[in-house]
Amino acid sequence: MRTLAELYQPVETETPYGGRVVSHEALGVVWLSVGRRRRRERTDGDVTRAVEAISAGARVDPRLIEERMLRFGGADWIIVGVEGDAERPGRVTIEMERGR
Repeated sequence: MRTLAELYQPVETETPYGGRVVSHEALGVVWLSVGRRRRRERTDGDVTRAVEAISAGARVDPRLIEERMLRFGGADWIIVGVEGDAERPGRVTIEMERGR
């Protein structure tokens, strides 16, 4: 099943008080062939947290890079990997995660 997803670029700015805020700037839309969701644990330092992961296929698009966000199905997914598909030139596999 193909899904239309919105693509966003994170933009970090400094607040007047010296803090940082991250907002997201819209870059457009992409069509995805979304796989099944799966759960895994991610450890950052001493903290282990559950994350939801998903893979999707798409056409090659230079806008699809790590750290950008895809929004579809009522959820925001962060791209953690993009790999070319050797069996299907012009296609990529996107690995995404979202925190629980």
